[in-house]
Amino acid sequence: MSPDDVSFSEQDQRFMRRALDLAHSAMYRTSPNPRVGCVLVRDGQVLGEGATLAAGQDHAEVQAVKQAWERGHEVRGATAYVTLEPCAHHGRTPPCADLLATQGVARVVAALVDPNPLVAGQGLQRLRDAGIQVDVGLFADEAREINLGFISRMVRGTPWVRLKVAASLDGVTALPNGTSQWITSEAARADGHHWRARACAVLTGLGTVRADDPQLNVRAVQTPRQPIRIVVDSRLECPATVRLLQSADSPLWIVHALPPEQAAPRLAALRSAATASLDLQDIALPVDPDKPGKTDLRALMQVLGQRGINELHCEAGEKLNGSLLRAGVVDELLMYLAPQLLGEGAGLAALGPYQQVNEGLALRWHDVQRIGADLRILARFPPSFSP
Repeated sequence: MSPDDVSFSEQDQRFMRRALDLAHSAMYRTSPNPRVGCVLVRDGQVLGEGATLAAGQDHAEVQAVKQAWERGHEVRGATAYVTLEPCAHHGRTPPCADLLATQGVARVVAALVDPNPLVAGQGLQRLRDAGIQVDVGLFADEAREINLGFISRMVRGTPWVRLKVAASLDGVTALPNGTSQWITSEAARADGHHWRARACAVLTGLGTVRADDPQLNVRAVQTPRQPIRIVVDSRLECPATVRLLQSADSPLWIVHALPPEQAAPRLAALRSAATASLDLQDIALPVDPDKPGKTDLRALMQVLGQRGINELHCEAGEKLNGSLLRAGVVDELLMYLAPQLLGEGAGLAALGPYQQVNEGLALRWHDVQRIGADLRILARFPPSFSP
């Protein structure tokens, strides 16, 4: 029997569910770090609990130990329930595995092994070497869902890419005259801001910037940080008057495929038009080998992974949506369907034309819910990695 081949008690399940709730509470703040919850228990009593703070601040295990101390408890002999393996390396903070060992914790129950190559089982091994009982795998699927982006970046080197679309029941995302506000309800739009808030970055294309002049920020939910805003503008044709240049709440990255001598004057014009405190950066990428003049989106995902982007939330028009889907970089489709028919208009993605039905892109249903008057569908492509 392997060390991880164990049966978990009802008490284990109850406290790990609490740890998962704590990890959820950190949904909007931890990137590029994973969202982790920790509960310290002895004799059925919670001594302390915690969730990961912003990058560079306390991890969940540290928060839990500190809370136990504040309550006057020692944690010696306790069981630690953590949603991800305690870290074993010195990053911005010391190793949590060492903290639990030095505090005399008797048992650690972890939902997942950390896929970070700097950890990858080393934290669990340190705990075992210290004589601590280690059990792994309780509610692993739930723990993966909380950190799909972090796991994707660790395993593939690229973010988890979510493509969000709002459409009528017949799949129209904008009328022939370009009008798209608002096809779905206020409740659906507010729900969409939750998905923006959990992402590290929100991506759109030049077409959407010109048509809608979006802000790409989170407004409908409370969040301690705004996601980075990314615009794919292959020829750097973004108007200097757009609202994105007037907000400094988060960095703005402009992605293009121009050589430096052509890019420099256009970037200078954008920086001159931008508010002084805006962190405006450009990402110069190769031209897509299959689409001359367009940015290589596969290369973009590699760069975003290197920059610590875990979850990428895409809100674009049918052209860029089609390009993202054809490039094979989309992991899931987040679609809000309004109960109305709009007839002619833009679709969710410019794909095809296909000659056979089986040539289309196949997804799998993951979740369907009613949101206000609308339907929210989450569908995923067959995974190219095992989170």
